[in-house]
Amino acid sequence: MDRLLTVEQAAERLGTGVRFPRRLIEERRITFVKVGRHVRIPASALDAFVAANTVQPRDAARLLRKVA
Repeated sequence: MDRLLTVEQAAERLGTGVRFPRRLIEERRITFVKVGRHVRIPASALDAFVAANTVQPRDAARLLRKVA
């Protein structure tokens, strides 16, 4: 079973304040689990969110061709 993180732990893992993961939950942009009245975020959901929103750098050679 995947480790369930509190909102505070998720924020720390993302390097943000707690408002950011709370907003992700409110907007349903990330998977979360309700345990009674508590909200938990699976660690794999955070990993998937980061992977889906990672922007790869442009190819440096292609950039040099455009400049020349």
